[in-house]
Amino acid sequence: MTTTTELQLTFKSSAGKKKSLNLPYAVKGLSADVVREAAAAIAGEGVFVKEGEVLYAEPLAANYIERT
Repeated sequence: MTTTTELQLTFKSSAGKKKSLNLPYAVKGLSADVVREAAAAIAGEGVFVKEGEVLYAEPLAANYIERT
């Protein structure tokens, strides 16, 4: 059985909903500062929009998730 690790970023949308962005090819062991900066950059661009809602507006959390 193969185990994969992905980085899961959790954001609050502009509508106040919790949204997750999973990155299956992220480098393992990134520092908290690097992940925080990347999440802030994603939120700052505001390019992920669906029906007028910015999906990743405010970074909330980041975790590595293992899946089998």
